[in-house]
Amino acid sequence: MLSELAYTRRGQGEPLVLLHGIGHRRAAFEPIFDDLAESYDVIAADLPGLGDSPPLPKGTGYSAENVTAAIVENFQKWGIENPHVVGNSLGGLLAISLAQNGHARSATCLAPAGYFRPWSLLQAGVTLIPLKIGSYLPKPILRLVSKTTFGRFFIGWSLYHRPGRYAPERAYGDSLAMKKGSGFWPYFFRCIPLGFTSPESFRGSARVPLTIAWGDKDKILHKSQAKLAAKRMKRAEFVTLKDCGHVPMGDDPEQVVAAILRTAERADLTVAQDDAFVA
Repeated sequence: MLSELAYTRRGQGEPLVLLHGIGHRRAAFEPIFDDLAESYDVIAADLPGLGDSPPLPKGTGYSAENVTAAIVENFQKWGIENPHVVGNSLGGLLAISLAQNGHARSATCLAPAGYFRPWSLLQAGVTLIPLKIGSYLPKPILRLVSKTTFGRFFIGWSLYHRPGRYAPERAYGDSLAMKKGSGFWPYFFRCIPLGFTSPESFRGSARVPLTIAWGDKDKILHKSQAKLAAKRMKRAEFVTLKDCGHVPMGDDPEQVVAAILRTAERADLTVAQDDAFVA
């Protein structure tokens, strides 16, 4: 196996997999996890080299193809096939890749990476790199900083529109995830237009419902990138998440859950239509 991913699993029903962003962890989905688990078999996974997951094997590059292959191998381990997939940022790009290659029943992509123009790539770097550098502080200092209002703002300002919502332990956990994420730099340097680019069309099923949702207060990947996404992904449904930042699950869980459920329902409708046609 390329990389055995750490994960949290709860609920019953059709499988639904949650994929976080660069430098983050599966706990990013905690604000929506229980709501989704009421209707789905929900699996929140740490990406290779991030959170509690080991890195890809030595010599395996962090390309979209390799990371997607690692995720699909874990689908098999978890006993699932073609789940609904939800991804944020880097996870959003991977959700598109999974759908593109026929490994997802539906894909909900929250501010997916990969739609960079030169200035927006610079914006992403300017906001992410200080967080990464700051995470190298000793753990006692990170814990102390997380206990202060200003410290929690600094840790969360680029990720969330409302960073003050998070408790000190959550801010500290996010800092540790950024600190120990050995995959951060390999992912980061693959996120340039010549490397980790977004797919322009689907080679797999043409009937996989796809939603691209963007927070209108995103400070890392500006919402203007949605225009490039719309140009490339003509069949996708686009949703604006009002008053939400780059990691919208904590800013407004209800809006995010609603977008996910609508996308999954479109997949159910597609199956029903196909069954009716066959009959």
